[in-house]
Amino acid sequence: MQQLLTWWLFTVRGWKIIGKFHFELPKSVIIVAPHTHSVDFFLGLGIRKKMHLELINFLGKSELFWPPFSWFLRYIGAYPVDRSKKLNMVDQVVALFNKKERFHLDLSPEGTRKKVTRLRTGFYHIAKNANVPIVMVGLDFPSKKVVFAEPFFVSDNEKADMQKIIHFFKDFKGYIPNLGITEDIEN
Repeated sequence: MQQLLTWWLFTVRGWKIIGKFHFELPKSVIIVAPHTHSVDFFLGLGIRKKMHLELINFLGKSELFWPPFSWFLRYIGAYPVDRSKKLNMVDQVVALFNKKERFHLDLSPEGTRKKVTRLRTGFYHIAKNANVPIVMVGLDFPSKKVVFAEPFFVSDNEKADMQKIIHFFKDFKGYIPNLGITEDIEN
């Protein structure tokens, strides 16, 4: 099924990948944006298959993990998270990174498909506390491009790092263009 999806996206629809994933990295936090529609999930599956990135994991709402879907979600790399409780998600995910020899986690810096005025910072603190690089991946629906940036480690200047992230994503247009990341987003 993923093979058919990949063929449709990259052969029929004409999506292109620019840049590369650094397979030599044992661990990373991959942030993909803009995340404006549920169709992004299927594009992500196609990208994973096309680039042989089956090693990439993601977090999913625990409500989605019920039979028979739980088996499928785990199979494609999902880890359930309970968002109803006030748990320290950053510490939980850092512990997951520390347990694994190789682990790549895909997250949305917006944390939602809705318009946001501020990026979530969980991904940033996960990368910092786990001492792993961030890989930015931009989705541009009008030009049908997936753009991989070079990995970078966060610095001691969170504001400058977040501006770098916003600057990278600001020109990418999601499936619903007006919900994307803009330059005027607050930090």
